[in-house]
Amino acid sequence: MDWLLNIAQFLVNEILAVPAFLIGIITAVGLAAMKRSGGQIAGGAIKATLGFLLIGAGATLVTDSLEPLGIMIEGATGMHGVVPTNEAIAGIAQEQFGSQVAWLMILGFVVSLLLARFTPLRYVFLTGHHVLFMATMITIILATADYANWVVVGLGAVLLGVLMVSMPALAHPWTRKITGDDSVAIGHFGTAGYVTSGAVGKLVGGKGAKASKSTEDLKLPEGLRFLRDSMVATALSMVLMYLVLAVLFLIRAGQDEAFTAFGDGATDVGNYLMQAVTQGLQFGVAVAVILFGVRTILGEL
Repeated sequence: MDWLLNIAQFLVNEILAVPAFLIGIITAVGLAAMKRSGGQIAGGAIKATLGFLLIGAGATLVTDSLEPLGIMIEGATGMHGVVPTNEAIAGIAQEQFGSQVAWLMILGFVVSLLLARFTPLRYVFLTGHHVLFMATMITIILATADYANWVVVGLGAVLLGVLMVSMPALAHPWTRKITGDDSVAIGHFGTAGYVTSGAVGKLVGGKGAKASKSTEDLKLPEGLRFLRDSMVATALSMVLMYLVLAVLFLIRAGQDEAFTAFGDGATDVGNYLMQAVTQGLQFGVAVAVILFGVRTILGEL
């Protein structure tokens, strides 16, 4: 019977406990239930698995690019810094809580569909990457509170499902005013900000001829349109942050200490500043890799 136990342990420890494989299996089961062909099932499962591995690869890049930044923040200001980026934190969290996040996300989506079917809150939340971020946050909160895995997944799935149908409902009065009907709703976990903005706008926006102009009517320079690309905007923001902190660190601590912010050091000031630029761009690449991984998974799910 030892061989049977070994097989069971292998399946649990080496396949079901690995988040990337688990996502691939869940995707394959879903595609099979939809009666897709064998090729589509295999291709979808492999793509979902690769997407999860891409998230892990992006997380490693994020960690590597943020290490020098942390040293610079501490050296330049004496404070410990945090970069509050959803994609980065979600990617890093997958390394420790990936299995729980995967189960919580899938079961949470099932709960939301049941609530949409059997309650008046008939909203289907399709903003997949936000579901992943919220599933990650709920998992981290419950897991670090020392709840058992089944509580983390079960309770977390219920919380996620409730949020997925209630958030669009809260913002829908304003959404309906803009769209003119009930065909679309906002699927976003930052809904509290939208509701607050809508309420403030209603109070100060004016009415009739005195109504404030919509931001849709603003004319922006064509030369700034490239900033609408999230990867470009993120990379440029990080480059600017890196350069400012690199200069402050250099002024405060001097060359000898500042150059140690990078693993291999720096040969001179020019090399030091260009390494800072490279690390900022590297962060943009890391976020792009994570986003591509998320979209790959969601495209198959």
